[in-house]
Amino acid sequence: MNNDLIKMRQATAQVLASQKQLENKYKAAQQASEDWYRRAQLALGKGDEDLAREALKRRKAYADNASALKAQLDQQKGVVENLVSNTRLLESKIQEAKSKKDTLKARAQSAKTATKVSEMLGNVNTSSALSAFERMEEKVLTMESQADALNQLTSDELEGKFAMLETSSVDDDLASLKRELTGSSKKGELPPGRTTVASSSSTLQFQDSEIEKELNELRRRANDF
Repeated sequence: MNNDLIKMRQATAQVLASQKQLENKYKAAQQASEDWYRRAQLALGKGDEDLAREALKRRKAYADNASALKAQLDQQKGVVENLVSNTRLLESKIQEAKSKKDTLKARAQSAKTATKVSEMLGNVNTSSALSAFERMEEKVLTMESQADALNQLTSDELEGKFAMLETSSVDDDLASLKRELTGSSKKGELPPGRTTVASSSSTLQFQDSEIEKELNELRRRANDF
């Protein structure tokens, strides 16, 4: 198609060049016809009819030539227009074919790539890959469990150390309390804050006195009623 387009362009260029030559010849013949007509007028004005007649003959010859060139030029224009139209149509078809070619080429490349990907996926052992991922997951879980156990052991060790410190503090307080009791208490005396307990008989007498008071109060209220 490209060769045909080149040939059509060359033919169109040749026809256009020929048309240009015809236009120049037509313009020259028409100009000569007008010039000889003016000369005939000049000769007739001078009274020379024979010279005027010869000028008119020349004018007619150029006029006839101009008419023939005009007809040929009109025909040439039709040919040129047809060639230009066909050339543009061919250019459009070539461009369309080129676009389709590029599209088909891109589609073919995409299909080729898709085929390669499918083949690669088909060659992959899915079960083996999944097993590998499962083993990796188990390994990670084991490592996480070990890390948690180490953290727990470290935490228990720290708590034990603090427990020992707290126990030591209680023992120190107990020893200090013993020293205070040993140093400040006298024979026959109780430590500060402790009092002797009253005898049982005194306690009973105190309780009887209170009961008698409540009984007398009840009697008084009964008499009032």
